[in-house]
Amino acid sequence: MQFESVMALCDVVRETSFAIHKYHRNGHLEKIYENALAHRLRKQGIKVVQQYALKVHDEDGYVLGEFFADLFVEDCLIVELKACKQLADEHTAQLLGYLRGAKVEAGLLINFGGQKLEIRKYILTSADF
Repeated sequence: MQFESVMALCDVVRETSFAIHKYHRNGHLEKIYENALAHRLRKQGIKVVQQYALKVHDEDGYVLGEFFADLFVEDCLIVELKACKQLADEHTAQLLGYLRGAKVEAGLLINFGGQKLEIRKYILTSADF
């Protein structure tokens, strides 16, 4: 599926997340929400890879290691999922580290664990890398 912008893709992921939270509510493990979001996005024709290995590079391009994004959507959006009472600063730091390390500009941090769904969008520019 082709999107005009990463913002449009973020909107689809956000709307799909709301539908999942409305149906399943909170109380499940993170993996259940990961599987649900991947499943529903794929049903919409969206490319989703679960536990996608992304390499983290040092400033000279040397590969320092890799991390596993919960979801990598349409080769341009990292989605990090949580199932906790509320998001914490370290969750934000984790996603921002993933974005910078992998040189991916867009990321969503989604928490299914609270009474209300929490979604935070982060967009970096090349200056942030």
